[in-house]
Amino acid sequence: MPTDDKLRQLIMKFAVKNAVDFGKADIGSVIGKVIPSAKGIPIDEIKSQVKEVVGEVNRMGRADLEAEYEKHRDEFEKKAAETVKRTEKPNMVLDGAFEGDFATRWPPEPSGYQHIGHAKPIFLEDEFRKIYKGKFFLYFDDTNPEKEKQEYVDADKADLQWLGIKFDKEYYASDNMEKIYECAKRLIEKGNAYVCMCDQETMKRNRNSMEECDHRKRAPKENLEEFNKMLAGDYQEGGAILRFKGDMKSQNTVMRDPTIARIKTDRHYRQGTKYKVWPTYDLAAPINDSMQGVTDVLRSKEYELRDELNKKILHLLGLRTPRIHQFARLNIIGNTTHKREIRELVASGAISGWDDPRLMTFKGLKRRGIMPAAIREFALRAGMTKTDSELPLESLLAENKKIIDPTAKHLFFVSNPVAVKVDVDEAKEVRLKLHPSGDHGHREYVIGGAFYISGEDAKGLKKGTVLRLKDTLDIKVLSKGKTITAEKGDGEKASKIVQWVAEGNYVKCSVLIPGQLMDDRDNFNPNSLETVEGYVEKYAEQLKEHEVVQFERFGYCILDDKRKMQFIFISK
Repeated sequence: MPTDDKLRQLIMKFAVKNAVDFGKADIGSVIGKVIPSAKGIPIDEIKSQVKEVVGEVNRMGRADLEAEYEKHRDEFEKKAAETVKRTEKPNMVLDGAFEGDFATRWPPEPSGYQHIGHAKPIFLEDEFRKIYKGKFFLYFDDTNPEKEKQEYVDADKADLQWLGIKFDKEYYASDNMEKIYECAKRLIEKGNAYVCMCDQETMKRNRNSMEECDHRKRAPKENLEEFNKMLAGDYQEGGAILRFKGDMKSQNTVMRDPTIARIKTDRHYRQGTKYKVWPTYDLAAPINDSMQGVTDVLRSKEYELRDELNKKILHLLGLRTPRIHQFARLNIIGNTTHKREIRELVASGAISGWDDPRLMTFKGLKRRGIMPAAIREFALRAGMTKTDSELPLESLLAENKKIIDPTAKHLFFVSNPVAVKVDVDEAKEVRLKLHPSGDHGHREYVIGGAFYISGEDAKGLKKGTVLRLKDTLDIKVLSKGKTITAEKGDGEKASKIVQWVAEGNYVKCSVLIPGQLMDDRDNFNPNSLETVEGYVEKYAEQLKEHEVVQFERFGYCILDDKRKMQFIFISK
């Protein structure tokens, strides 16, 4: 059991790490980190101390926060390296697949935007396509007219193009409806499917109690007549469904006569009002996979119980059965990828949209400056393991940093700026490198004696303090008020090196700092987005929109809106 002092140090360490990663420390997140190392201490005591320390950390200035972080940097980096090693990409092998006999597909339903959870199957399938010298198809599983839109089809294709994924062909479930109907009728004729008029509550009760309903006993001929009535529009939505005749006594609940087609009267984004009966995934996907030449289906293990049903349907139809492979889902700690939750957050105005930089949608990640290559490496780490992957965002940010660091231009940014007047003889020209290594160009300014430094760096300055305005000159503080007055340094060693912008050579800007979207109870965190105002050197006007830069001592940022000069913080 840690002593009070050691407990406080432990809490401080995790709170500082959380604040550096997400802009502000979150009480719930810190508690989750502390509890495993604080066994024997009452939870109320832990919560009380965490609340106190988190409050203290969130009041710290950036300089103090960084100083505290430095005490533990080696430990944090060692743990991050261990995580990378533990989750690095394993050997990529699929049972039964071999070179020249491989075709797979990515099957998005166009009812929302794709996200980091989709990255794993997308990149796994693309990787296996390369390994086995096979084919990779784009298959839109669009058989739910109530939720699907062309907007999502277009967005999905744009996301996949951004990720660098190319497909050998593209096809849609809704274009193959007549063949699916033919297969449904064959199942009915062979006594393997029937039309059911039970209401949802009755059907649910029967499935739970493993009881058959009276509709199950109808003759195939009568069921075919009823199905044709469904197709003709004789039934209202919910009035009749087509069920697969499985085994109501099966321990696999999926096999207890699942719904394989239902009536949906909403206008379909692609087919209009041509069809009223729409197959479920369990009927449409296996049939399309078999007919389109798919040899290998990769999907998350949550579908594992459906394997028996999908294989049974194909067997009864006499269609070729693809090999099916499962893997664990990929999740990011402290976030959500559930479409319903995101829709609610967007509708309520809690977040700006599906491209909000706090989200793990591809649109949100792109806007935040996360590179496709970083997402790929991050997604492939666990390979085909069935162990659930809930990784910290830092793991993705670490991969991203490797990519953006070598080329990101370095600029000075001062938050909450404070004016500094320096007694100098005359103006002079300064030439500053855009990157500390290699020849990436320079930016040049004419400076006099008027500067701005960050409010954080201005804190604690006293008369006689010597500062180094980075790559420019040393100054010695003469007085401190609303404006700091100073003179050129006289050779004393500077106590601190600070970033600066010069009068006439800066523009106003803002930086959005995304934090952890959800708290430890999976509720929306209303304090998950912070805005920092400040000045950035005038060279920023030459940046391209969406260009990534490094604000020295502040972090990597992407220019989100050039007109507003709004940046989004990526990572330290």
